[in-house]
Amino acid sequence: MNDLQTSLFVIGGVIVVGVISYNKWQEHKAKKSVERAFSSSHDDVLMAPEGRESPEERMEPTIDGERHEPSFSENPYDAAPVQQDAAVPHAEAELDAPVDFVQPVEEKELPVDYLIDCTIPLTLTTQLRGEKILPALQSLRHVGSKPVHFAGQHIDGGWEAITHGGIYKSLMAGVQLASRSNALNELEYSEFVMRLRQIADDFDADPDVPDMAEVMVTARSLHHFVTEYDAKLSVNVHTNGAPWSVTTLLAALERQGFDVRPEGRLVMPDGDGGVLFSLSTNVTLAEETTSRLTLLLDVPVVAPARDGFGAMTACARSLAARLDGTVVDDGNQPLSDASLNEISGQLEVFYADMEAADIPAGSTRALRLFN
Repeated sequence: MNDLQTSLFVIGGVIVVGVISYNKWQEHKAKKSVERAFSSSHDDVLMAPEGRESPEERMEPTIDGERHEPSFSENPYDAAPVQQDAAVPHAEAELDAPVDFVQPVEEKELPVDYLIDCTIPLTLTTQLRGEKILPALQSLRHVGSKPVHFAGQHIDGGWEAITHGGIYKSLMAGVQLASRSNALNELEYSEFVMRLRQIADDFDADPDVPDMAEVMVTARSLHHFVTEYDAKLSVNVHTNGAPWSVTTLLAALERQGFDVRPEGRLVMPDGDGGVLFSLSTNVTLAEETTSRLTLLLDVPVVAPARDGFGAMTACARSLAARLDGTVVDDGNQPLSDASLNEISGQLEVFYADMEAADIPAGSTRALRLFN
């Protein structure tokens, strides 16, 4: 075999191998096309908004040249920060151009609160509609005495309460860490995690469960705060003469603006569906008379702007004048204006401390913690 024959033989072998490889590649490509066509994991066009990006477009780098995976910030409900332009080299030349001022978007109040809840993110493998999610969540509303809440990350990236019609790419579960009565305990947390895993399995989701020991430390710390700021202030109106008829008294209190709740509690509404302060006659329903009324302010659940203490003391003075009584403290000593002003000054410090702890009095956080 001369050199020419050898060369032709080698060239022929290369051509044959190439043809076989090409056929194999075509076969593999066709197989993949079939798999994609009949796969259950492909995107549902009904779940996608109009103008949705193609997979290739989603893979393109961001303005800083890097691809960013979805991340979970310390506050999971803060929207992703808006990326600034890398550079504006000729900003000075555009000073005369009209400027569009963007109004800041008001932050939504969400059912899951990263500060007072133990939050567990659930990464979904596929987008889910609110109609599919909500029925499963109904089975997990409390563990022990602690409420459980959920939020969803909408396909546009923002977090919201899960609703019918919404489409979500990830979920967040939160169990309240503390209440007035106690802190979240190990048994409650274990039940929460176990039941949450069952829900996650239904959604083919992956929950990122925090360490129990760390959660317990946080829960006890929050409960310590709740105990420290669980304050109630009271003033009393004592009769100067004969006891008051309870029947006549209740009618007078309703004219004063008090509501009688179904359980028999008398409350002064704040005008927005809440309670400013409450009142007790200090007797049972079977008794006909009373010599003392007690007005009570639940300090951490009333916003400072409502001046609950001022409203309560003004009401006490009005009742004392109408019923021939005296405003007294719990020791039955008359309360002077100087004493009331001193208490008001202490309240200002109390409210400032709650504000500094990011749990302002009267806020949704405070209402949940001091419920």
